[in-house]
This record gives sequence, structure tokens and C-alpha cells, in this order.
Amino acid sequence: MVSNPARFNLNLLTRLNRELDGNFVLDRFLHRARWNEAESAVEMHLVSLCAQTVKVRGYTFHFDAGETIHTESSRKYDVPGFVALADGNGWRTDRIWSDERGYFTVFGLG
Repeated sequence: MVSNPARFNLNLLTRLNRELDGNFVLDRFLHRARWNEAESAVEMHLVSLCAQTVKVRGYTFHFDAGETIHTESSRKYDVPGFVALADGNGWRTDRIWSDERGYFTVFGLG
């Protein structure tokens, strides 16, 4: 069974096939999520399971077995770090909502 994050990530290849005349074979890629400690980010990758060549809009791309397509990064910030990031980019933090354990936070910016 393919997990929801895997289906979501593999859907990128489905869309490339449909919208940009790609010829990806989805069964030749595997979804992999990994933690990048240095960047404080969860990274989503599609891993090529074999050496293969694909085409998208007439362009040719070769993948070695194990080579990845980095499809997403989800950065993780603590509250002070995010407030500093927002403030440093011209935003002000108007409101902060968090669950009782402090695992999830939503920021109202103005």
C-alpha cells in the first residue's frame, strides 16, 4: 500500500506526464522523506529505482539508480526563530496560536 505522502509526491510525476508530455513510469520511482538536520527541514524526494531516461516537453533527463528528484522542503522553526524571520522580512507578528503541547503553531502576520 502506498502512503498518502507517497501518493502526493508521486502525483508530481503524473502531472508532468499529463501536463508536460512526460513519460515517467511511476513504478520506477520511490517516495522517500528524510530529515536534514543542517537545514532544519523535512525533505521529500523521489528516488529512481533504476538507471533510466525520461522526456519532458522534448527535453531528455537521465537518472542513475538511487538518484533523487528533490520535490519539497518543509522547514521547521521554533517560535522565536520564525518571529525573527518574519520581522527580518518586513512582517510583524500580530498573533500566535499554538496547541497545548507547543507542537504546532500558526502565526498571524501583518
